[in-house]
Amino acid sequence: MIGRFAPSPTGELHLGNFRTALAAHASVHAAGGTFLIRFEDLDMHNANMANAQKQLDDLAAIGVVAIETPVVQSERFDLYRDAIVRLIEAGVTYECFCSRKEILEAAQAPHGGQVMYPGTCRELTETARAERRAVRPGALRLRANGAKESFTDLIHGEVTGEVDDVVLRRNDGVPSYNIAVVVDDALQGVTEVVRGDDLLDVTANQVHLQKLLRYSTPVYAHVPLVVGEDGERLAKRHGAITLAHLTAQGISPTEVKDLLWASLGQTGDSFSWDAVPRAPWVAPLTHGKS
Repeated sequence: MIGRFAPSPTGELHLGNFRTALAAHASVHAAGGTFLIRFEDLDMHNANMANAQKQLDDLAAIGVVAIETPVVQSERFDLYRDAIVRLIEAGVTYECFCSRKEILEAAQAPHGGQVMYPGTCRELTETARAERRAVRPGALRLRANGAKESFTDLIHGEVTGEVDDVVLRRNDGVPSYNIAVVVDDALQGVTEVVRGDDLLDVTANQVHLQKLLRYSTPVYAHVPLVVGEDGERLAKRHGAITLAHLTAQGISPTEVKDLLWASLGQTGDSFSWDAVPRAPWVAPLTHGKS
């Protein structure tokens, strides 16, 4: 068994990140497997290795440690581009010239889920593509053809989702999150993916890419989010949510770990997915409260 925690090094980790990391680490440890940390730093305007080191230090403080040196996505572009070439050669991609604003105006998110691409550029003629290409470079999208994919989730059970025409390569040439995470999980041999359930809706996209690239599909566990007392997912407005802020309040990393462990429904040293609550956890430490 190989599991991983893959934060974006764009700032400090908060309680929700720590809770997910703790669950991922405990699940792997219980199975006697290998735990990996990977830095998803495709947001190169905000990500940096100083943040990455601070995240490693904070994770270690609550007992979440990987033996192997973390993989950094910005150093692996050739691997992602090779996978994209395979998809191009398979005839399952097309250029897209839409701006984010245009997509949001033309599409609606079903049931509050992911915003599905409305297909504006899907059937453009080569002449039309050339005209748009002269104005601005195009992104590269997956041609999903209305596919649906099912997968097993340790929290949500059997899940079926619609596959979107996700971006594979941005118009600046940078590979997208969806292709990078699929390639990395496959090449690192990841068999269990633990992450927040805000990513549940996009998992069908990744399962579809795994099949197209002939990769194995891992088991997923999408952990319910940590929310503030207002019911909204953690954000800066909630105050003391980083380890540094909590330490300044006199709450030790061990106490943070114990609190998160209990919030996951765990007692003692053993870990069980059956005990993990299926509802969001309201963090009692927001707004400076202990």
